[in-house]
Amino acid sequence: MGRILWTCALVLLLTACGPDAPDRGGRETERADPEVRLIKAEAERVRSPDVTDEQVAELVGGNNDFAFKMYHEQGGTGNLIFSPYSISLAFSLAYAGARGETEAQMAETLNFLPQETQHPAFNAIEGRMSGLGEKGGGGPSPPFRLNVANSAWGQEGFRFEQAYLETLAAHYGAGLRPLDFGQPDDASEEINTWIEDETENRIKDLVSPKVISPSTRLMLVNAVYFKASWRSSFVESRTKDGPFTLLDDSEVTASLMRQSSYLPYSEGDGYEAVRLPYKGDAADMLVILPEEGRFEEVEGRLDAGFLDEVDEQIRPDEFVKLTMPRFDFETDLDLPESFDSMGMTAPFGGAADFGGITNEADLSIDDALHRANISVDEKGTEAAAVTLLDMSVSGTPEPVEMTLNRPFLFVIEERETGSLLFMGRVTDPE
Repeated sequence: MGRILWTCALVLLLTACGPDAPDRGGRETERADPEVRLIKAEAERVRSPDVTDEQVAELVGGNNDFAFKMYHEQGGTGNLIFSPYSISLAFSLAYAGARGETEAQMAETLNFLPQETQHPAFNAIEGRMSGLGEKGGGGPSPPFRLNVANSAWGQEGFRFEQAYLETLAAHYGAGLRPLDFGQPDDASEEINTWIEDETENRIKDLVSPKVISPSTRLMLVNAVYFKASWRSSFVESRTKDGPFTLLDDSEVTASLMRQSSYLPYSEGDGYEAVRLPYKGDAADMLVILPEEGRFEEVEGRLDAGFLDEVDEQIRPDEFVKLTMPRFDFETDLDLPESFDSMGMTAPFGGAADFGGITNEADLSIDDALHRANISVDEKGTEAAAVTLLDMSVSGTPEPVEMTLNRPFLFVIEERETGSLLFMGRVTDPE
C-alpha cells in the first residue's frame, strides 16, 4: 500500500439552492449553483464497503502491475510523467458498465477484479486514504495534500441505467452532470473549468471542442492533485547551476539542489536509490539512479519485484549528501494506442459492449486522454493528472445543418387523428 503515490480522496460537494428537474434515469439533485446540475442515483456513498483486506490488496497489486506495463509501453527517451492510478480509476468508471468481451479485456489488461468486488475495493482504498490532507503539520511549507475527484458528464435527454448511476454514487462519489454535447464549445469549457478547479489550475484546456463529436454521449473524468513538502527540505541558497549528462553523453546546465540528511538509502546491481519522505510520512519519492551506461538495463527491470529488491537493500538511516535537479514538465499519453499494444481493443471499437451504462444505444470509447505534470523544487512536489474517456454512440452520421434564416412555413399536427391544429408561415420573426 505504501507504494501508491496516487490514492484517492473523492469529494463532490452538493449544495441545495434550486428546483429539481425531471427524472433521466436517476434523481436530479438540487442545483449546486446556477451553472451546475447533478443527476444522482438514490444510493448514498457507501462508507463501509463490503470487501476484504485481501481483495483490496489484490486490487492494489493489480493497479501497480498495470502501472509498470503502461510505463514500459511508452518507450522513448524523453521526460515522462503519468498517473497510473488516475488511468485505472477512470477506466474503472467505464468498467462498471462493461459487459461480455469488453468487460473481459478490460479486466485482463487493467488487472481489475470481478464487478462485485472491483468497485467496493476502490471505494475502500479511498476510505483508508482519506484524511491524508490533514498530515504534514504547520510551518511555512504547504501541508500534505492529496485530492482525487471523479465526474461523469452525460448528454441531456439520454437515458442511463439506474444501476450504473448507483455504482457511480455508491462507490465513486460521482453524480452525472448533464451537458449538451451538440454545443461543443460550451461543453468543453464546462468540463475544462471543472478540471482546472480540481487540479489547482495545473491541467488546462485538456478538452478541445474538436474532441467532442456529434456522437458523444458520456464523458468520464478523473482528476488527481498532489502537493507535499519534503520532510527534510533542500536549502535554496545551496542550489547552484551544474552539469547534467544526457543519455547521449552530451551535457546541459541544470539547477542542482543540495541537502545532507539521514535518508533511507539502497544500493544494488547497477543502481543506487534513495527515498525522500514527505511531511507526515504518508508518501515518499523513491529516486533510482542507474550506473553510467546501464540506464536502459535498469529501466527494463522496473517492476514490482525490482521495487521489492530495492526495499530489501534499504538502509533506513544513512547519512546522504544528495544533489538532484529541480524539474518541471508535462506529458500527454496516447492511451488508445498504448492499450492497443496491450491487446485491449474491444472497448474502443464498434463491437464494444457497455450495456450496463445504457440500453438506449451502443456506446464505445471514442477517445481516451491523459495529461500529467510535476514540479519538484527545494520545498517539495506538486503534481496533477487527468484522465478523460469520451464515450460515443457507434455509427452516428454527421448531422445535416438546417438554418431557418429566411421565411418558412409550419404546421402543427395532432398525430393520433392527423388533424391539422395550426398552420402558418414566418416571414419576419421580429
